[in-house]
Amino acid sequence: MIRLIYNLLWPLGLLVFLPGYLVKMFRRGNYRRKFGQRLGIYSKEVRKRLAGQRSTWLHAVSVGEVGVALKLANELRRLEPGLFCVLTTTTTTGFSFAEARAPDWIEVMYNPLDFWPIMRRAFSVINPQRIVLIEAEIWPNLVAIAHARRIPICVANARLSPRSEKRFRQFRVVVGRTFRLLDLVCVPEQEDVDRWTALGIPRHRIRYTGSVKYDLSGADERLGIEAVAVFHLNPADPTKLVLFGGSTHAGEEEMLAQVFLKLRKQFSSLCLFIAPRHVERVREIRRRLESLSLEVRPITEAKPHPDSKPDCILLDKTGELQSWYPIATVVFIGKSLTSHGGQNPVEAISAGVPVVFGPHMENFAVLAKSLVARNAAVQVRDETELERELVYLLSDTDARLRLIQNAGEVLANHRGAAARTALLIVDLAPAD
Repeated sequence: MIRLIYNLLWPLGLLVFLPGYLVKMFRRGNYRRKFGQRLGIYSKEVRKRLAGQRSTWLHAVSVGEVGVALKLANELRRLEPGLFCVLTTTTTTGFSFAEARAPDWIEVMYNPLDFWPIMRRAFSVINPQRIVLIEAEIWPNLVAIAHARRIPICVANARLSPRSEKRFRQFRVVVGRTFRLLDLVCVPEQEDVDRWTALGIPRHRIRYTGSVKYDLSGADERLGIEAVAVFHLNPADPTKLVLFGGSTHAGEEEMLAQVFLKLRKQFSSLCLFIAPRHVERVREIRRRLESLSLEVRPITEAKPHPDSKPDCILLDKTGELQSWYPIATVVFIGKSLTSHGGQNPVEAISAGVPVVFGPHMENFAVLAKSLVARNAAVQVRDETELERELVYLLSDTDARLRLIQNAGEVLANHRGAAARTALLIVDLAPAD
């Protein structure tokens, strides 16, 4: 009955949320390409490639989740050499990121909207033998159709933010029915077992695996080679310092710029790199920073002229952030000072760079708390503290090295999480 009501109300909900959804898609660009896939409409070429395949369907929302999905896919392929995957994503940035990195045995597509007739069409084309949802992408029709067809369904890296947990608890009567149909939930932290159990998932279906997102196994040591070569920036050279803002949100760029201007009075070689979370904001950010009398260049303009030395370089391509982290002396993690939630600090840590973040790391609360408690990261309350801590870190090489070493130890518990999760997925039996 609840799912019937959900499907009856779904078109009304679409009308309410569609304007904002379309505005967001328009801002991010490239929204027309393969738009029909969101409605379960697939080209002849896609149908032909998927015909006869028994695929593993992985679904990830955006760039961060796509990275987790690709790690899992590679581990699954190692266990099952003939594996074929369909990787669906919701955002255009996630799609572009996946398309650029997926091997030929992964078909990258947009996720179909969770409306009963659309989802049925998607199932008929994708023909999954198992489904892996990354983090908390649990949709009622997708789960119900999979269960009815005896297709095992797993939630991998099942991160539960305080906001999501609160929302799920409020609607437990509704979501509980869907959650009980899940065959496997792999959680990143031990305490997550109790939290998911409280939402109605049988405890025996929940497994602690560690976080795939924090798993540094197989980290690419070649990352950053091009970035270092292009700008002649070597993090080991004390005369060439880089302050790097990773995945910044509105307001944080100006704060970093103001702090940078003060720091450069003491560190004359300091350069500022900023990678905004949404690259469509690059023009706006450039205009704002230039109003502070900074010389600003997007990376696509700066690369052809490596000998030019702008004050600030903006990354204007999605998915390149991790490749640039290794040039940094210190990284500030975005969405933690002016916005709530925080971004993932692990990519910077895996690049061997010390991290600083603001007070709002709710999306990574357990990790942030562990990092700070183990002297593996620095947390600041405001712009003033940010300036003070950056002066300390830029001045003290040993302090930076201690942070890096301690951060690696904090993440050690998550090493191998992708392999552990993949083993559990392979062992999944068809739904009861």
